[in-house]
Amino acid sequence: MCPSRVVLEHVTSKWGVLILIALAEREHRFSELRRRVAGVSEKMLAQTLQTLERDGFVHREAHPVIPPRVDYRLTPLGVEAAGMVSALAHWVESRTPDVLTAREVYDTR
Repeated sequence: MCPSRVVLEHVTSKWGVLILIALAEREHRFSELRRRVAGVSEKMLAQTLQTLERDGFVHREAHPVIPPRVDYRLTPLGVEAAGMVSALAHWVESRTPDVLTAREVYDTR
């Protein structure tokens, strides 16, 4: 499998897109991200953040305080990727009515 396909899968996954878009707005703590990305489980959020961090899109900063505090922000590579997936997500949102119409036409045939 081509390495670029794996990276594409990470960036364009359901949760990857939503996390990148959320982090493009500002730095977030884990709990803030979980609230911002509605529907994501704690386990899936942790896995996706770890994957995006490994790929160089997200920077994780753990602060040595009690209670523990971890902040996530985009790297320069992540900012670039977030811009791309954000544009696609906005296009999808704006064109969803057309897609729904096309589905209705298809389903009535």
